[in-house]
Amino acid sequence: MRILVFQHLSVEHPGIFRNFWSEAGHEWRAVELDEGEPIPTLDSYDLLVVMGGPMDVWQEKAHPWLAREKAAIRHWVERLERPYFGVCLGHQLLAASLGGKVGLMVRPEVGLSAVDLTPSGQDDPLFQGFAAGFETFQWHGAEVSRLPPGAKILAGNSACPAQAIRYGRHAYGVQFHMEIEASAVDEWEQIPEYRESLEKALGAENAARLGQEIAPKLEAFERSARLVNNNLMKIVARGAKREAVTE
Repeated sequence: MRILVFQHLSVEHPGIFRNFWSEAGHEWRAVELDEGEPIPTLDSYDLLVVMGGPMDVWQEKAHPWLAREKAAIRHWVERLERPYFGVCLGHQLLAASLGGKVGLMVRPEVGLSAVDLTPSGQDDPLFQGFAAGFETFQWHGAEVSRLPPGAKILAGNSACPAQAIRYGRHAYGVQFHMEIEASAVDEWEQIPEYRESLEKALGAENAARLGQEIAPKLEAFERSARLVNNNLMKIVARGAKREAVTE
């Protein structure tokens, strides 16, 4: 399998998913959009994964490449109709690229947070094997405030109703960070925008303890990430079979 990854910050990479892809022998390529790397021809890839970043989807003047990224996402999802998996900013970009709306939250959501699957989420192949409610790691100050036409909410909570969405047959976005590894908190809190949202959400004292709070949860987060990855790869395989039949 060939996986293309859009990154918006070098420390916001696919994290633990890299281990799963390596174990399975998948080939993956990261494009660092914030550093000016061009988007390659998409046709030869099986899965597009779009990661998080400190910028917002509407900041095209500051980050002109966002317009090209949104166009590529639209082409991938609507024209090529291939599997998509977006995390945090990648989740928001999916919605914004397809006619939805993303806006600032009243208060950033940072740290541990429970989310609940909707009835659609409980039936969806991406979340097969999950409990109806599960714990996640969050770090975001924006949210999907209006879905694209035809999209469904798969998971939510009181802070952010659109925690996971699906558009069409196999384009998914999750607001929470399933890719988290042990180094993530230390790396992300060095980013000024992330540090600001961290202290705004938790206060300076609690922010300083976030890494210690997350450490005991990493094993469970890895199990959840592996389960989603396994489910996602089944979705990709089914999509490839459908594409082969129609050719």
